[in-house]
Amino acid sequence: MSQESNLPNDSLIPPQPIPAGMEEMFEMIAAGLYSLASMLVGEGEESERLVETAIANAEESVCHDPQEARKSIQRALATAALDLLAQRGPESLAAPKGLAPAASCIEDDSLASAGISTEELQRMIGGPERDRGRKWLASLPTAMRSVFVLRAVAGFTAAEAAALLEAHGGPQAAGWTPEAVREVFRQGLCSLASQLIHASGTGDRKQGTGNRE
Repeated sequence: MSQESNLPNDSLIPPQPIPAGMEEMFEMIAAGLYSLASMLVGEGEESERLVETAIANAEESVCHDPQEARKSIQRALATAALDLLAQRGPESLAAPKGLAPAASCIEDDSLASAGISTEELQRMIGGPERDRGRKWLASLPTAMRSVFVLRAVAGFTAAEAAALLEAHGGPQAAGWTPEAVREVFRQGLCSLASQLIHASGTGDRKQGTGNRE
């Protein structure tokens, strides 16, 4: 059986250091939340509203602990985002039926198994290659994109992601399981690995063309 992914700090993008001041803390968390929301539902006003909703709905009791506050607000945002996606397309987050492990490029849901470094993923999701990363995310089916973002970016475990999808993914999402989340996440990692290989090959060809000129 596959194990939980060994992502650093349980997420693709290591959390930024939390400042001591409460106002600065929430400003920093809000910026990260908008990035997370936009990966799930797209850029624009809907993502801004999701951030506002998440901060308003987060558990007040954990706000004295910055790490717990971040996790609570991320959970509130994921809940609101999945609710919105389910409203957009009631079948878009349907639980996979009869999902069997597919022949894929990796054996488990770890980055190392996919031959992807954390630095490569960081560049694609939040760094200088962000536009290409966002285009790749937008090309994924809604369920796969949601699983990838929940696991790799928000840092939820497979069990946590399955519970969120089951509770907020609409009437056809009741069958999500941790095993299904792991399999869909593996497929997402394979897709990203192929994207990185293609980009590397394109860059090599361009460099070779330039050398011949």
